[in-house]
Amino acid sequence: MVFSSLLFLFCFLPVTFAVYYIAPVRLKNAVLLIASLVFYSWGEIRFFPVMIAVILVNYFAGLAIGRWKQNRALSRAVLLLSLVFSIAWLVFFKYSNFLIDNWNTLTGMAVPYIEAARTLPLGISFYTFQIMTYTVDVYAGKVETERNIINFGTFVVLFPQLIAGPIVKYSDISRELHSRKITLGAVQDGIGLFILGLGSKVLLANSIGALWSDVAAVGFANVSTASAWLALIAFTLQIYFDFSGYSLMAIGMGKALGFTFPQNFNYPYISRSVTEFWRRWHMTLSGWFRDYVYIPLGGSRRGPARNVLNLLVVWALTGLWHGASWNFVLWGLYYFVLLMIERMGLRVFLDRHPLISHAYSLLAVMLGWGLFAIEGSFGALGVFFGKLFSLTGGNEWMFYLRNYAVVLALGVLFSMPVLNRIRDRHPKVCRALALPFLGLILVLSVAYLVDSTYNPFLYWNF
Repeated sequence: MVFSSLLFLFCFLPVTFAVYYIAPVRLKNAVLLIASLVFYSWGEIRFFPVMIAVILVNYFAGLAIGRWKQNRALSRAVLLLSLVFSIAWLVFFKYSNFLIDNWNTLTGMAVPYIEAARTLPLGISFYTFQIMTYTVDVYAGKVETERNIINFGTFVVLFPQLIAGPIVKYSDISRELHSRKITLGAVQDGIGLFILGLGSKVLLANSIGALWSDVAAVGFANVSTASAWLALIAFTLQIYFDFSGYSLMAIGMGKALGFTFPQNFNYPYISRSVTEFWRRWHMTLSGWFRDYVYIPLGGSRRGPARNVLNLLVVWALTGLWHGASWNFVLWGLYYFVLLMIERMGLRVFLDRHPLISHAYSLLAVMLGWGLFAIEGSFGALGVFFGKLFSLTGGNEWMFYLRNYAVVLALGVLFSMPVLNRIRDRHPKVCRALALPFLGLILVLSVAYLVDSTYNPFLYWNF
């Protein structure tokens, strides 16, 4: 992982951007398509045919839907076939062995796992959702059919956000696929965002995440309540800087290439309700489920009972999207319950009591991350939550706190919009310090990658 990260930083990115900037306008998308396919194959060459098949099937489906748009039955049939084809790959690779495992548990049978589905293709959860936005929106008449297969392939496999988002709808970048302006200012801003994202991922997420890993390695049954809470705080910060850092890198690279990707995070840990949290966390996923599941199911237009059922479906699928394990389903249903409670009147109370609302939201989200973090074993999940509330004594937490206090403090600080406020109050000073600050982050990040063997990326699992 470390070698791959360095190779990506020092070889793939500079070469790709150099060729892209030199290439004539009419060839820029071709350069991006080739580079993106190389990037994808670099990670998982054996899944290259799957990617090509998904591109071709959905490209021709879009042409067919556009051609037969007056025949709604025929165009609907084509849409359904394209959706089934795309989702089938996701289900096969991500959920087939999960279904087999549950079948064996229920029936006592011993159906063997599918070996080909033991490895998940990189980014399949993300690019499957992205490509579905194209065919659905073409069918709905929201976007025009893309007739240029180079442009369409570039949309599907655009390397900055291919692996882990943000989820970019075709409508977000359809205009830029055909005509975009690349300016020096945008390139500079993009590079700055990329470096900030890299620092978030490498310097904060990796360093803080080591605390969670240390406690998990000892075993949750063997630690004190204080250590369990420290570990939960660490995971809460790790997953934020891990995923938001990658999203920021993707947005920065996209900006340097002339694309405007949607914002994916907006300081979610300052939220005053769970409802607000999901307006700030993984915003493109929340928007996708709203636009392509909740609203098509009827949203809130078909009465209270149907609205509750629609929300239940959305949150069960949100949990299941994150992984083929029951703890993710439980995590999604946990948020469904909290959101329903807030809709039933809790939000009114929270709006009147800011301090209580912040504490409630943060505690609710942290406990949710406890459900999220421990996969595959409800026993281990029970042990961990037991530790959180059992008041088990012990002094080992002082060792963890001494080793991780500084990075935890930095994580808490940067999870709030502190830098934004400083920038707004002192714009001239910040502009003067921007270049050395970004240079320092880049140097420290590269040094960390060279020196460290711990470089996980949590959302590659999903």
